[in-house]
Amino acid sequence: MAQKVILVDDLDHSEGDDVARREFPLLNRTFSIDLSDANQQRLSEALAFIDEVLENAREVKQASRAKKAADASPRLRGYTQTDVREWAREQGLDVPARGKMSDEVVEQFIAAHPDASPDAGPDAGPDAAAEDSTGESAADHTEASAGTAAPRVEAAVPA
Repeated sequence: MAQKVILVDDLDHSEGDDVARREFPLLNRTFSIDLSDANQQRLSEALAFIDEVLENAREVKQASRAKKAADASPRLRGYTQTDVREWAREQGLDVPARGKMSDEVVEQFIAAHPDASPDAGPDAGPDAAAEDSTGESAADHTEASAGTAAPRVEAAVPA
C-alpha cells in the first residue's frame, strides 16, 4: 500500500504542494525547516538582512576572569591551610592571615607532621594517629576539647 507524506509549513502550519524541507546556513551552522514558497521567500529576505547587519557589526567578546593555575601537586595530605597556620602560630612563626604561606613554613609543618607529606601512604593522615594510653586518638582529644564531640558509640566486634 502506498503512503502519501504531507508536509506542513513549520511557521504557519499550512499544507500545500509547495511545502518542502529547506536548509539554510546561519552563524556557521546549518538549520532545516519545512516551509512553503512564500515563507521561504520571507526567510531568504530575513537572512539577507542578517548578513547585511553582520557585515556592519563587530563582535563583542565576553570579558572573562583570569583563572588561577591549579596547583599540580598537593602540598599537604590530610591537613588544611588553617591547620598549618595554627601550628605555625603555636611555634611562634609569622604567617599571613590569608593567602599563600611560604614554602619554608609548609616544609617545617611537614617535617613536624610526616603524615602530611603528599608522598605519605594512603593510611597516613591526621586521623591515623596512634592512640594514647587511654585508648583515644589525637582526633578524639581534639573533638572533646572543641566541645562538639558526638557521643561515642562502641560496638562489640566478634573475634
